Amino acid sequence: MIMKSYLDMTKAELAAEYEAVRGEYEALKAIPRDLNMARGKPNPVQLDLSMGLLGQDPAGLIVTRKGTDVRNYGELAGVDECKQLFADLLGLEQKNIIMGGQSSLNLMYDAVVKALLLGVYKGSKPWGQQGHIKFLCPVPGYDRHFAICEQFGIEMVNIPLLPTGPDMDLVKKHVEGDASVKGIWCVPKYSNPSGVTYSDDTVRAFAALKPAADDFRIFWDNAYLVHGFEEEDDHLLNIFDACRECGSEDMVYEFASTSKVTFSGAGLAVFAASEGNVKFLLKQLGVQTIGYDKINQLRHVHFFGDVNGIYAHMKKHAAIVKPKFDCVLHTLEKEIAPRGIAHWNRPRGGYFVAYEGLPGTASRCVALCKEAGLVLTPAGAPFPYGKDPADSVIRIAPTFPDLPSLAAAIQLFSVAARLAALEVLGAEK
Repeated sequence: MIMKSYLDMTKAELAAEYEAVRGEYEALKAIPRDLNMARGKPNPVQLDLSMGLLGQDPAGLIVTRKGTDVRNYGELAGVDECKQLFADLLGLEQKNIIMGGQSSLNLMYDAVVKALLLGVYKGSKPWGQQGHIKFLCPVPGYDRHFAICEQFGIEMVNIPLLPTGPDMDLVKKHVEGDASVKGIWCVPKYSNPSGVTYSDDTVRAFAALKPAADDFRIFWDNAYLVHGFEEEDDHLLNIFDACRECGSEDMVYEFASTSKVTFSGAGLAVFAASEGNVKFLLKQLGVQTIGYDKINQLRHVHFFGDVNGIYAHMKKHAAIVKPKFDCVLHTLEKEIAPRGIAHWNRPRGGYFVAYEGLPGTASRCVALCKEAGLVLTPAGAPFPYGKDPADSVIRIAPTFPDLPSLAAAIQLFSVAARLAALEVLGAEK
């Protein structure tokens, strides 16, 4: 049977559809469930892939190749073999790498705090001494980025995220025309939540920026660098290669981690930047800590062997994750697409599907799901201050539930989304 778009229905047809969908929702609501899909968390089966980290011979986790005893102080920037592993992954050199703790979010938070209090390499003075400052925020984006700015009173400016990346004409206008703009948040590959990978032209446009501020920084959160799950992976141009052509390497702070590669709570985080930035930040870091967990760094090096070991490991993740995205996308295509009430991305990697419904439906859909025992990310989360101007975007995180639970959850979501759309279209009246 050919389904009719809700936008083409008469008032009588909408009213009849509303009663039918309301009945579907009440039936699903009566089924006991307690499922939280608010965050992009790995499933326990994915975490089990890395249990080999814990079974290594302790004798092999004591001394580095150059003879450093990792049980003791030292190696502030990290052990050489671990820095080399991530340098190979990011297409850089050891001199560009600082190994952090287990959280790249912590490194990003720390970088903002240091810039506010102590300033940045070649900057005139700390951000905190310059009055009102701003960050550019491609939207929809990562809520934890926005939370950092909000905590420190940094004004956030929305930048539309296009299929090729942020609107670079608008980025250039703000960065080159306003010295109070100190940074921009970027998730350049398989963006959270849209799944967009920045085009080569976008990366080159970033490298070519001529900021009005001498202390502007691009926060390049490369969280999903190796998280493709299709046969063909998205290509992301190395921003440092582009920056070298423009002499702008100092402008970029890159971050990555193994949070969704090994253990989310016990992995490794990495900071990458120009040699000048690294030396400048190591002087600051040396007051803060004597060093991070070098035993864990060696543990990861021995587990992976080399960068090819990381790629092989991620294929195992992909085999677990892809069926879940296929499940979500298949259900949306079947239940939502014919009704003409939404569109969504079809990512080839990352951890999310960004669903964009009719204006005014997102909060209602999330609330309906919660009433039925399914917790989703708050509707406004992908926008600064938690305010989606259109109240239309919902971040779907498919990875944590098992496949049967996910299938039931996305079916409930589809019914809730249809009900919210019908209410906005006036069907219940």
